[in-house]
Amino acid sequence: MNAFRSLCLRVNEIQQHLKQKRVNIKVVNLGGGLGVKYEHPDKHEHRFEEYFGLFKRFLEVYPGQEIHLEPGRALVAQCGSLISQILYIKPGVNTHFMILDAGMTELIRPALYQAYHAIENLSANSDTYQRYDVVGPICESSDCFAKAMSLPEGKRGDLIAIRTTGAYGETM
Repeated sequence: MNAFRSLCLRVNEIQQHLKQKRVNIKVVNLGGGLGVKYEHPDKHEHRFEEYFGLFKRFLEVYPGQEIHLEPGRALVAQCGSLISQILYIKPGVNTHFMILDAGMTELIRPALYQAYHAIENLSANSDTYQRYDVVGPICESSDCFAKAMSLPEGKRGDLIAIRTTGAYGETM
């Protein structure tokens, strides 16, 4: 939350500088940035009261000014999971590939900037775990959801959940 406090103080400085130059800002958009626990999606705790409280305490708002915040990711990320099916398990010498029927066309974040999403095998009946590169069906090396992820042994037809995709799954 310290980053948001610093943001408020910096915006205050910028606004004071602009006000001295007789520039009045009607809308201040402070963006989003309220975090999501991608590693542990079921243990996510919202800190909205603390988040909004910081802006209320530290941001200087001028009369008639609108303040916009965009905490959308924190609101909707946990509301979506990408459900996919295993098309094929491709064994390799050092790496086993779990090839899904969804790829970077459905969730591009991992391909763009190696974003992490928890992945679960919803159909698993095995207590044996295997390390997989979880990939899509597109013949492109960047079509990868995760590398060396430990998952219950999978087989063709198993349902896979890629978690916390509600914020960016379709829109990106």
